[in-house]
Amino acid sequence: MKLITFTEQGVTRIGAIEDGKVIDLHAAFEKKLESEGKLRFKQIAEAYVPADMNGFLQGGKESLDYAKEAVAFALKHEKYKGKQLVFSKEDVKVEAPVPSPGKMICVGHNYREHILEMGREIPPYPVVFAKFANTVIGPEDDIPHYPISDQLDYEAEFAFVIGKRARNVSQAEALDYVAGYTIVNDVTYRDLQRRTLQWLQGKTVDGSAPMGPWLVTTDELSDPSGLEVVLTVNGEERQRSNTKNLVFSVQYLVEFLSGLMKLEPGDVILTGTPGGVGVARDPQVFLKDGDVVRIEIDGIGALENKVKKVMGEISE
Repeated sequence: MKLITFTEQGVTRIGAIEDGKVIDLHAAFEKKLESEGKLRFKQIAEAYVPADMNGFLQGGKESLDYAKEAVAFALKHEKYKGKQLVFSKEDVKVEAPVPSPGKMICVGHNYREHILEMGREIPPYPVVFAKFANTVIGPEDDIPHYPISDQLDYEAEFAFVIGKRARNVSQAEALDYVAGYTIVNDVTYRDLQRRTLQWLQGKTVDGSAPMGPWLVTTDELSDPSGLEVVLTVNGEERQRSNTKNLVFSVQYLVEFLSGLMKLEPGDVILTGTPGGVGVARDPQVFLKDGDVVRIEIDGIGALENKVKKVMGEISE
């Protein structure tokens, strides 16, 4: 299943994409229960298929199974008792699939070719840093380029989303704790990143984590290895690799990170970027106003955003 978060007439909720149609999962499940004569259909729907992604993911496989029932009902009843359950994709705004992750954990130096181009050695342990929820934007949003730097760079990232609480999970069980996979562009202000030994300044500027176009659940994409990752800028290929080249696999990262901290449903983990980033090119090349950055990953789809120069400082 391809899960999304979407906004329609100012209201944001979760949905599923089926053949270019957007199914409102919460409304569809509620109306399905109502059609079955359930007396507490509103409360049951809120408990098992709530309208927010983090809440939905907390329900695990049980909520996913109910969501599939909701999709089947909605495709038979696109409108039920005056409530629209299915929309054309063109009539809604698609947001980041996980708009407010509790944690965004990023892994640096995880593709061998990127490590080499940056002049570093293969790390014995994952290099871990963070982005925050303020960085998240959707697949239909522009990447804001603030005048705090002229070294705006791209980083194609294969990302996974945690589906149930994880603490000290083994690699053998790791994929049971993954809800699904998406794409994130780890947009980086390079000079800010290199101000200090810690990278945080260059990684956490507002709008620096385009995410999407959806979350592909693990029943549809079961193996995170062997997926081609390609990034282009204005149609020119800049990055290409395969998730089989990850130094630390998804399974390893779940084990490693859950040994450090409790992972919760809705936490997003970025697995690292391939070689070809702008700062490592000769000559260096950075993103500018109007550039279109497109990331394609096998089994997921494409995330495409345009860079837009912002005049003035970051505002509320």
